[in-house]
Amino acid sequence: MKQINGLFALLLLNLSLHAQMLDSTKAGVFRLGGGLDAYYALNLKDIKSNNIPYYVSSARNNEFNINMAYLDFTFESDRIKFRFAPGVGTYMNANYAAEQGLLKTPLEAKGAVRLSKKRAVWLEFGVLGSPYTNENPFSKDQLLYSRSIAPEYVPYYMCGARVSSQLTEKLKLSAFVINGWQQIKDVNDGKSLGTSVEFKTGKHSTLFWNTYLGSERSSQHTDFRNRYFTDVYWVYQGGSKWSFSSCVYFGDQQRMLAKLENHFWWQANAMARYSFGKWGSISARAEYFHDPHSIQIQAITSANGFKSFGYTLGYSIPVEANAMLRFEVKDLISSGKALFYDKNNFAIKSMPLLFANLTVWF
Repeated sequence: MKQINGLFALLLLNLSLHAQMLDSTKAGVFRLGGGLDAYYALNLKDIKSNNIPYYVSSARNNEFNINMAYLDFTFESDRIKFRFAPGVGTYMNANYAAEQGLLKTPLEAKGAVRLSKKRAVWLEFGVLGSPYTNENPFSKDQLLYSRSIAPEYVPYYMCGARVSSQLTEKLKLSAFVINGWQQIKDVNDGKSLGTSVEFKTGKHSTLFWNTYLGSERSSQHTDFRNRYFTDVYWVYQGGSKWSFSSCVYFGDQQRMLAKLENHFWWQANAMARYSFGKWGSISARAEYFHDPHSIQIQAITSANGFKSFGYTLGYSIPVEANAMLRFEVKDLISSGKALFYDKNNFAIKSMPLLFANLTVWF
């Protein structure tokens, strides 16, 4: 594994050293953007708790708060790119808890150089946005306000280097070497590898396929060895009325217990949105998450695995071109043993949630 990591890193370094120094034919463009995602969330079964379990997005319970407020500085010319997007909020507090100091703040912080005069081949270094699953941290881009369980348990960000190439108008390929599974501060001496394929299957639809391979052994997980992961998801945005998205992923965590064992987890989700134009849109999602060995999710009620169905229904109202009100009801229902607590600290099998949100951006 270390030999593979070393060869991959050497390849990236070789590409960067032999990059063609392009003549700049276009002036660089600097842009400033940003946004704010404010919310109120309520766990109807446990109004006393401060946090909604199992989530990092919009996860403070029974209080008004900021999920994420961010600025987005970007610069782009024909040969270099730069992006720095710092953020604050409850999402940042929960999702970056393992990072140190100012490294708790960047949604992205990367530079990129173009490696070919004839082709769109780019080399990026820094904190990179993750390609995994059909949902990302920016709520304005999602079909529903809240996230499914799926993206909360894969990397939302990565730290390392990525080479990407737009081979045709329909096909884009990427490969990357990173510190590990959502890590800026590396937790071991190995590096992880990943690939990404983006293929436009039609005028309004795109298919994505991503992979991950890396050692997850650390001081917290001394029994962990290699992790293998792949996801496939499809996004359809058909203009003014219908939008669809679905995702399936599968993971295998090797563990050295009495012997080397393979522990698997998987999930599937599907969501749809129908727009009424100026009157807003209605969205729905169904999901299932299966983690019998608690590789990703440790149930708060027991040492048993996490198995849960989820259902979500939301209504969005466009206030302006860059502002949106959203209201949502969702429920997680355990398919095995109870996964949740009520306000009296009794284990229960359902966690109904309500959300109200205002998102603005520029």
